[in-house]
Amino acid sequence: MWKLISSLRTDCRAAAAAEMALISPFLAVLMFGSMEMGKYFLDAHIVQKAVRDGARFAARQSFTGMPCGGTAANDSAIKNLVRTGTTASGGTARLSYWTSNSTITVQIECDTTTTYANKGLYTAVTGGARRVTVIAAVPYVSLLGMNYGGTELNARSQSAVMGI
Repeated sequence: MWKLISSLRTDCRAAAAAEMALISPFLAVLMFGSMEMGKYFLDAHIVQKAVRDGARFAARQSFTGMPCGGTAANDSAIKNLVRTGTTASGGTARLSYWTSNSTITVQIECDTTTTYANKGLYTAVTGGARRVTVIAAVPYVSLLGMNYGGTELNARSQSAVMGI
């Protein structure tokens, strides 16, 4: 009997399989976690780039179309450009789960106190220098299609309205 027990203690034939069985859950979590993190950063980059595109587009609107403290004349076109990349209604969303333009806000601010208020482009403009801010707060959806407790992809971009 003692001979059998001592031979089992020195037998190493299944050691690699046992070690792999112990470590494989950690490797799976590490691999899935890195893929999820990569997807999160890619989606955040896409939202940031989209908001920047929207602010650039809004900055090239006319001064009359961008009233101080009001709603932009092309508000729906700006929001659609941010979400889909095109000003026309419809289109494919940049992110498959970004289904609504309601996650996008376009704000117009006028500044009459700065040195730029009555100079250059803003000489004949009532209300002073205009700045447009485009903000997006998109609920993040993971690789498994779940929303982790209200996690959002937030992005914000500003641009001076040129009135072109």
